[in-house]
Amino acid sequence: MLLLAPMEGLLDDVLRAVLTRVGGYDHAVTEFVRVSGTLLPDRYFRRIAPELDAGSRTGAGVPVRVQLLGSDPACMAANAERLARLDPAGVDLNFGCPAPTVNRHRGGAVLLDEPELLHRIAAALAAVLPPGLPLTAKMRLGVADPGRARECALALVEGGVHGLVVHARTKVQGYKPPAHWEWVARIADVVNVPVVANGEVWTAADWVRCRAVAGVPGVMIGRGAVADPFLAARIRAGRLDAPDAAERAREWQVLLMLLEDFRVRVRRKVEPRHVSGRIKQWLHLLARNYPQADRLFTDIRPIKALAEIEAVMARHGVPLGAQASCVADTVADALPEAKRLLPIAA
Repeated sequence: MLLLAPMEGLLDDVLRAVLTRVGGYDHAVTEFVRVSGTLLPDRYFRRIAPELDAGSRTGAGVPVRVQLLGSDPACMAANAERLARLDPAGVDLNFGCPAPTVNRHRGGAVLLDEPELLHRIAAALAAVLPPGLPLTAKMRLGVADPGRARECALALVEGGVHGLVVHARTKVQGYKPPAHWEWVARIADVVNVPVVANGEVWTAADWVRCRAVAGVPGVMIGRGAVADPFLAARIRAGRLDAPDAAERAREWQVLLMLLEDFRVRVRRKVEPRHVSGRIKQWLHLLARNYPQADRLFTDIRPIKALAEIEAVMARHGVPLGAQASCVADTVADALPEAKRLLPIAA
């Protein structure tokens, strides 16, 4: 099982749509919907997960589960019940966010010091969600140490969650390497639901080691997927060796079209002043694997005006200028050809 992680401010519906075009994922999870004392309107859920209006799937057909974050069991349950009417592919609970602002308001990973509260939240949602709708949770190993990790996992499972994703670091450790995958194995040993490992999977070799150490078949990929959009597809195709320069060059030709797809989608979603930041953000991560992305990022980094950035992108080969309504079709036409050259999953 390969899952596409949520990443607040980065891996939203726009990038989900682009990355899932390449293939390889069983399902994706949205960024969190913050639940804090009120019953949210349908439009709020749709803003975070516009896929709800398309059968809760991305344009490529990948199911999308909606993640909720909060600490009030009754309020969380009321919002989950309302969300369920929109027919999501699943509901996920966030006990993994380490952001100080979120944690100060009793959300995310800070709740891992309160296993009894985790149980009450899970049980409250399990009581109102329709049978057959997956209820899952994402957790870290703890706040400052993993001493209560298994207790937290058991609390969630006994409360009614059907599966767990474990980010193999504590809140305090944030995103600092390494990820402690051995703790995923310890958690999997004490629960009777599927457990998925998460954290520091940047390459197919990392995926192999993660599964071996964690002892579970499922892996969720976040930053690794953003930095290498073909990673999941390569894993699916059994291509576990590191790509050579020739393969990276072929991938870059497809990425040029995906970058244009991304640019058009971002322009539709956000104000023009925010578009350039989103483009730079993705290119900065792509530069880990693609020297072409590094050169493009270096050239546009000091530029603020979107028109100038787009002109530089065009000089680097990004096929700007296609009508917005045709961009998705352009990429779709290119992917069958790419499948002959690249390990892109169907």
